[in-house]
Formats: sequence, C-alpha cells, structure tokens
Amino acid sequence: MAVKNSTEIATSSNQDPSRGMLLPFQPLSLAFNHIGNYVDMPAEMRSRGIIKDRLQLLQDVSGAFRPGILTALVGVSGAGKTTLMDVLAGRKTGGYTEGSVSISGYPKNQATFARISGYCEQNDIHSPHVTVYESLLFSAWLRLPSDVNAQTPRMFDEVMELVELNQISDALVGLPGVDGLSTEQRKRLTIAVELVANPSIIFMDEPTSGLDAIVAAIVMRTVRNSVDTGRTVVHNSSTKHIHF
Repeated sequence: MAVKNSTEIATSSNQDPSRGMLLPFQPLSLAFNHIGNYVDMPAEMRSRGIIKDRLQLLQDVSGAFRPGILTALVGVSGAGKTTLMDVLAGRKTGGYTEGSVSISGYPKNQATFARISGYCEQNDIHSPHVTVYESLLFSAWLRLPSDVNAQTPRMFDEVMELVELNQISDALVGLPGVDGLSTEQRKRLTIAVELVANPSIIFMDEPTSGLDAIVAAIVMRTVRNSVDTGRTVVHNSSTKHIHF
C-alpha cells in the first residue's frame, strides 16, 4: 500500500472565499506512526493448522495527511486501505491496534476527533423518501450546534454548489437502481451530507466504486472541490481514477 499526494493548493489568501468558508473551520493535519492492527485468528484458519493467535491486517504503517492536499491510499485489493482508514477514523473497534495518531501535533482524542471529521461510506445509504435538501437538513440538525441555525440555509446552498447538486436540491433521493438519483449523484450526496457537518478532515471510502470513467471524473471533481476549501481529504479510489 502506498500514499500519493496531489499538488498542494494555493495559499489561503488565493482561495475562493465562497468555497466552504460560511462556517469557518480549522485546517488540521493528521499524522500516524507504526500503526499495526490484528484480529483474533478465525476458527477456519485454525482448523487448517495455523497456530498463531492473531491475524495481522496492518503492519508498521506510518504517514501524514495535510490540509489542502488530496491524499490517495493506493494498493492492491486486500492491501488494507479501508482498514487503515477505519483505524485512523476510530471506526474499527474490534481487534487490536498499536501505534500512535496525532492531530496537528496533539495526541488524537476520539471524542473530539469525531466532531471535526467526516467519513463517506462506500455504500451510499440515504432515506429514499426525502429530497437532497432534506438529507442535508437532517444531517445538520443531528451534527451541528444549535447556534448556527440562522446560517443553515446559506450553508446548504454553498455545500450543494460545491458538490454540484444545486440544480436538483428538490429531487427525491429514491431507491438505488429504481428511481430518484443516479449512482454518481448519490455518491455526491454522500459527500454533501458529510460536508454539511463542516469537518476539517474527511475520509472517503472508494468514492468511485462501481462508476465508469466519465461519471467517476464527475465525482472526483467534487472531491477536488472539497480539497480546495482547505480541508484534509483522504480517499482510496481505484488506481485508474487517481489521475482525475
């Protein structure tokens, strides 16, 4: 598994102030050292004569993610890309993890980290009976402090423009493959639902999974727009889509 960084964006003074700045956020870096992850050896493997107590999923992985840079985790299937993201995001509660994670130089505290980070699942799960706008509304109600309510409508407009969904804000999400949004629109909605929580760090699990080259380029443009706000964005898209 390897880590690839895209070209660093311009300094904040050159950034478009309309990009993700209605609710100010603190750009944060994430560094990790000597990360290892193990799970108990599955019974099936024990039955085949393997005598070890644990199965190693990650071994001595170190790296850093910086604000304003799109970072890709690259590797063959089964290399541990999603496992690494889950460990860093604090979503992997089973098994045994070793190593250290720091946020802008300070030891990571999971309760605090959950408030300043977002995670876009590979499976785009949304309520089919609400609109794009309402999906963002529910996310904001659940995740933002009450004192930002006055700015919420403008923030929604900003996020929908960022992910290029502003033209279909009143469209029903619908069921995958049946009605409503297309696959790539659902991918972009997944990103929007996380962006509306105003995170400093965003993990995206295979945002181009199941997409052809044309629609993958649209989704990756949305990912690039998120990076251009100065956020730290980490993804593990297919290597054939990295150049987007």
